[in-house]
Amino acid sequence: MTMIPTPVDETEARAVQDALRARVVLDEPGPRPGTGHVTGVDVAYDDERDVVVAAAVVLDGATLDVVAETTAVGRVAFPYVPGLLAFREIPTVLAALESLTVDLGLVICDGYGLAHPRRFGLASHLGVLTGLPVIGVAKNPFTFTYEQPGPRRGDWSPLLDGEEEVGRALRTQDGVKPVFVSVGHRTGLDNACAHTLLLARDFRQPETTRRADSLCRRALREATS
Repeated sequence: MTMIPTPVDETEARAVQDALRARVVLDEPGPRPGTGHVTGVDVAYDDERDVVVAAAVVLDGATLDVVAETTAVGRVAFPYVPGLLAFREIPTVLAALESLTVDLGLVICDGYGLAHPRRFGLASHLGVLTGLPVIGVAKNPFTFTYEQPGPRRGDWSPLLDGEEEVGRALRTQDGVKPVFVSVGHRTGLDNACAHTLLLARDFRQPETTRRADSLCRRALREATS
């Protein structure tokens, strides 16, 4: 995994995004859904104490059983700036991933990849630094537009920036709000949506995200108690 220094300000952070964006790989289909491992990552903060906790949970892609899990605790080293949130999270997420000794397979972020104003959200950032296939599955569409997909599980509509498709609004359960899937690195959009549906077997969000969210919240409580 590649580590980069924390930028000193917003200008430097955007320059880093511009440099790394050129390394995003978009012409690989990615791992086949339902095979190998899938890894969810998520982050929780205590801004008053400048503490950030990252969790990574590895699941079996076929059974969704937990294979391995870990957490890492760090310091919030970059201010909250929309579009630059990865710089608050990346160091601690990388520390969590590096502590795992199993194959990570496809990594799923609770966030964005190409569905980002600079086309370089957390999923793309993490993919370039690790070399792993990564997708983003977010709870809201950020600044982009979409038509409501059909009401049934598996229905989708394009997530658009003007006329450019940057991801998809994907209905993972009948009648619930869609999630927003975008490619991060080394995975195609069709494949990313297929993975998301398999992982969202019973709930709106992928099981990877649900497990990682629960783990990092618990670890944050322990770290700050």
